[in-house]
Amino acid sequence: MAVFDLALCALILLAATAAVAGPGMFRAVVFFVVYGVLIALAWVRLGAPDVALAEAAIGAGLTGILLLGAVGRLARAGADEPPAPLVDWPVAAAAMAVAALLVWAVLSIVPGPGLAPQVAGVLPRSGVENPVTAVLLNLRAWDTLLESVVLLAALIGLWPLAQGGAWQEPAGPAHHASPGGVLAGFGRLLPPVALMVGVYLVWAGASQPGGAFQGGTVLAAAGVLCVMAGLVRAPGMAAPLWRLALIVGPALFLALGLAGLAMGGFLTFPPALAKGMILAIEMLLTLSIAVTLALMVLGPPENGGAR
Repeated sequence: MAVFDLALCALILLAATAAVAGPGMFRAVVFFVVYGVLIALAWVRLGAPDVALAEAAIGAGLTGILLLGAVGRLARAGADEPPAPLVDWPVAAAAMAVAALLVWAVLSIVPGPGLAPQVAGVLPRSGVENPVTAVLLNLRAWDTLLESVVLLAALIGLWPLAQGGAWQEPAGPAHHASPGGVLAGFGRLLPPVALMVGVYLVWAGASQPGGAFQGGTVLAAAGVLCVMAGLVRAPGMAAPLWRLALIVGPALFLALGLAGLAMGGFLTFPPALAKGMILAIEMLLTLSIAVTLALMVLGPPENGGAR
């Protein structure tokens, strides 16, 4: 597999170079998505499937869709395509210096067991069998909670982009798809599959690679596809139920975490209750993440809410 690994490294470098140095914003975004997929493959080769799932779903999929949406909004606004980027030598030199430091840091790592023994020691009382989930929801639960809050803050920062009172209208532009077209067909075919995959990723996260962020991203993609295919109406940013869906996951996470302080630490529970608590947090956090990501991808209301 050495040949495959070398070829993968070469493709990653080529995709990264094309993304930052090639002409055209659309082409740059396409190569960025390709780069994210290749990075996900690299994480698989490194034996980190959880990170690979997150990179494929969020790094390549969601971020790629957001960038494509930004390119589309610029095109609709009549913005001129910027000229082909020239080499900014100071920035290039700084990037090469950082890359050299990273290479030096990696080569300076002393082989050892790392934190695996410590994680293995707390795994029996964490309530889950997947060490990654145990770390995210036990050993560094505060960090995971703050990540979900940052995601929500990013969406709140998007709301002021709506003009006047249009933020109360359905999110994003009006979508119209031909009833017998490809988009409408995919809109009917893929969401049920995505629903099963998303739920499975959340449930499997307790013992296998998966979790709320991966499952939430898949569900968000299914929801956006349904809206783009014209099968469902986009949610409105002012609807009370949608706002409740945005905060219910982080709110339950914080409430159960603080309740665990009485038992010895944030999100610390007896082993008999820990798995049920973690699954409850993961499920509601998945809902909040899915709604947040879907609203971010759809963007602020456009066309005065005319549907």
